[in-house]
Amino acid sequence: MDTLNPQQRSERMARVKCRDTGPERVVAEALRALRLRPVSHPADVPGRPDFVFRSRRAVVFVHGCFWHRHKCRNGQRVPKSRLDFWLPKLDGNRLRDARTRRKLRADGWRVLVVWECQTRDMERLRRRLARFLQSDLAGRVASKR
Repeated sequence: MDTLNPQQRSERMARVKCRDTGPERVVAEALRALRLRPVSHPADVPGRPDFVFRSRRAVVFVHGCFWHRHKCRNGQRVPKSRLDFWLPKLDGNRLRDARTRRKLRADGWRVLVVWECQTRDMERLRRRLARFLQSDLAGRVASKR
């Protein structure tokens, strides 16, 4: 049973952001540390990736573990009520993500997914982004130490 009335639930759900989330800001900070300036959420790229590097034909998605069903503890959490709504919704998110990645790869883009739980270790995140975006960025990470 939901502990909130419909109006309270609606207000709470309206506060869930789809851009400029905490994990997205952490990834943006890591990209700034690598002196990179991506385009954010462009409408002309399938799936509206969180960060797009057109010259490198690379995109980065930052996914919340719960909303996109990561295999970590937070991603495996199941809502306590309205399972008939939530389970198809969350599975649909996962399936849509897979279709989007396939479409982008078919169009020649390289795709990286950064999970919310992976944004807690900034140094590891920087190394991962540098490896993905280009090996010459790895030196920038080493020089930050």
